[in-house]
Amino acid sequence: MKKLTLSLAATALVLGATALTANAQQLSAGLHAQNATPIVKNVACRGFGARCGPGFVWACGPYGRCFCRPC
Repeated sequence: MKKLTLSLAATALVLGATALTANAQQLSAGLHAQNATPIVKNVACRGFGARCGPGFVWACGPYGRCFCRPC
């Protein structure tokens, strides 16, 4: 009788864990479909460069004058 009770309890535990895992997978799949916005957004066109900081690029004008211009 002890073996039967132990095997039924183990089976119930395994089935319960499987049901919880399947429910969590369905829930996470539904959340991904609703929230499609990217987490990371581009703030600047480039990061820190050799001469200019974020949000600026190195550009040279027609007369050879170079400067950091906004993106």
